[in-house]
Amino acid sequence: MKTRRFGRTNWHVSEVGYGMWGLAGWTGSDIEEVNKSLDRSVELGCNFFDTAWGYAEGKSEEILGGLLRRHKETTLYAATKIPPKNFTWPSKSHFKIEDCFPAAHIVEYTEKSLRNLKVEQIDLQQFHVWEDVWADRDEWKMAVEKLTKEGKVAHWGVSVNRWEPNNCLQTLETGLISSVQVIYNIFDQNPEDQLFPLCKKLDVGVIARVPFDEGSLTGLMTYETTFPANDWRSTYFVPENLISSVDHANALKPLVPEGMDLPEMALRFILSNPDVGTIIPGMRKIKHVESNTATSDGRGLAPALVEELRAHRWERQPTSWSQ
Repeated sequence: MKTRRFGRTNWHVSEVGYGMWGLAGWTGSDIEEVNKSLDRSVELGCNFFDTAWGYAEGKSEEILGGLLRRHKETTLYAATKIPPKNFTWPSKSHFKIEDCFPAAHIVEYTEKSLRNLKVEQIDLQQFHVWEDVWADRDEWKMAVEKLTKEGKVAHWGVSVNRWEPNNCLQTLETGLISSVQVIYNIFDQNPEDQLFPLCKKLDVGVIARVPFDEGSLTGLMTYETTFPANDWRSTYFVPENLISSVDHANALKPLVPEGMDLPEMALRFILSNPDVGTIIPGMRKIKHVESNTATSDGRGLAPALVEELRAHRWERQPTSWSQ
């Protein structure tokens, strides 16, 4: 596994990290299989794990805590997230910081995450939603400074809302933020316009999430794909989105190089961008861990193919189902 310097943290993180949303609260999650997959990822060099209190109310954090204890001799970086106080994803532009991240709430949920992870310090604590109009508010800054001074958090990050990569630029300028987590993949290339250049200027680490566009970039979805009612994807892949997603994925298939599949091409597209610190695909099965981590071999896509894929940029705006 190749590593990259992760901004001002000076950590060297694995190019392929581990997104832990799908490990708890989704259909098809088996804890024994999950733990074996996590352990296998460590064996293969993965050292960056991203979770959140909001992933099954701390269950995913507890799973990560178990991994940290099983691999005490290995340097692993644990990133988690504070849920907004109103528990509404995504946030809306009219939400006030008092509704989402008052200082007491930031402290309370950081303490909860410390207990779930069973650690004395969180490597990276992130805000699970964000609005850039909060950049100048003192509430969150006071909490950040307090928890950092107490040694409970090493670094802070923001996870920006879906399809709103620029909704954090002023916040990054405060100097309090070490990383930004953003959707970036073949379809969602917007972060390249303003966010990535600013991150490079400010030495802010970039976490690329949703590399497979919630599944459409695996190439396995069809117009007939359905998900159980209690699975989050059932509300995301409404007919309007499902049909468009399959159409866009099908248009990519003729571009997949020989000996490669669509998921590998999707990951290699992201890894071809040096502005990205790490990618965090969700991985519940060992075979996915092995195939995804294998893309971190120092070989990006051919420049000509990267240029071809730029034409598949899909401009989208937040809507009622795009939480």
